[in-house]
Amino acid sequence: MARGARRSAWTAAACASVALGLFAWTRGALDAPWIAVSVAALVLGGLVGGLFRGHIRVTPEAAARTRHSVAEALLANIPDPVILVDRRAVVIEVNPAARALLPALKLRHPLSFALRAPDVLDGIEEVLRTSAPLKTLYTTRVPTERAFEVQIGALPMPDGPAGGQPNVVLFLRDLTSARRLEAMRVDFVANASHELRTPLASLLGFIETLQGPARNDGPARERFLAIMKTQAHRMTRLIDDLLSLSRIELREHVAPTKAVDLAGIARQMVNTQEPLARERGVELTLEAEGIHRLPGERDELLRVVENLVENAVKYGTSGGRVVVSVARVEESSPRRARIVLAVRDEGPGIAPEHIPRLTERFYRVDVASSRDQGGTGLGLAIVKHIVNRHRGRLVIESAPGAGTTVRAFFPEFVAAAEEAAMADEG
Repeated sequence: MARGARRSAWTAAACASVALGLFAWTRGALDAPWIAVSVAALVLGGLVGGLFRGHIRVTPEAAARTRHSVAEALLANIPDPVILVDRRAVVIEVNPAARALLPALKLRHPLSFALRAPDVLDGIEEVLRTSAPLKTLYTTRVPTERAFEVQIGALPMPDGPAGGQPNVVLFLRDLTSARRLEAMRVDFVANASHELRTPLASLLGFIETLQGPARNDGPARERFLAIMKTQAHRMTRLIDDLLSLSRIELREHVAPTKAVDLAGIARQMVNTQEPLARERGVELTLEAEGIHRLPGERDELLRVVENLVENAVKYGTSGGRVVVSVARVEESSPRRARIVLAVRDEGPGIAPEHIPRLTERFYRVDVASSRDQGGTGLGLAIVKHIVNRHRGRLVIESAPGAGTTVRAFFPEFVAAAEEAAMADEG
């Protein structure tokens, strides 16, 4: 085999090994991509060299095309951004994920034109100086806030035009989801602790008062005991909601299969909530005809209707009317339909900036009002997860002074025989 062909084979091996090593590292096979680079270079170099061994002559142009096609094919299948630069930090190669993250990236242009991160650029210089890999952080705030861990390492190029001097490969690992989950966990613990601390502090204060100054005060004792009972019920509701939310999330990936009549559930819950509505001067009506079946869990759907109706009655009292409706809505295909549950009140409405966050745990538009009404801040979060488990969709529409409408869209139940007939027709 010609010497030029051998050099091209080893160059292709070096480029392709970067992709193989990073791919193995992303799958947890190796602790660091740079170990894989060295091992894969030897293995792939021998393989490519063997492919050329049976040929008398291979042109440099053909070898170059092979090198680029192999490297690009492997890099394209790595889901995280990968960037290869030379000693001057000029971009040599990038994969599609890197182009999507940094649209300004261009081959044969300095990396600093597209990535203005002093820590990353300084890291490249340090890696070239010490030949030791390092990690640093890179964050973006436009168009959305994202965080990446950047792995920077030297890539040996023994036959390169730079006389054996290494290039540098950058591997960007997206930490955005992990950081958001960690932030949610911290917020959840803080909020849950805060929600439990308030009633516990009230209980302790009343107990100390009853044991001290109000020991022999009968009327004060009765008043304090009533408040303590209310606070104890509040903690019980909070713990019950947390347990319910945990159970629902645990089974959220398992879609229900039993046929359930949502109209019947709505009738039952409207009758149950009628006394609360009368007590608050709210007219509660139901608009549902016939049977509307969907694949679901009856107890969970009861919880959905209960939470939505209770919220409308408690927080939409100024309008004096709450309407619950269940209807079948045709979609684009005549063979497909959705069952829609809608709960509409004519209350004060909600400002637009609050609507996207209403289903977050412990989020309240008015904290004081919610606590006075006995709310835990988990009702709509539970509704959202139940709707997700039923493969549905939750939509909240509201505006100040125009009331609030919450709609839950569910897939219609289709029997096995009907589904088979629809498949045959399709």
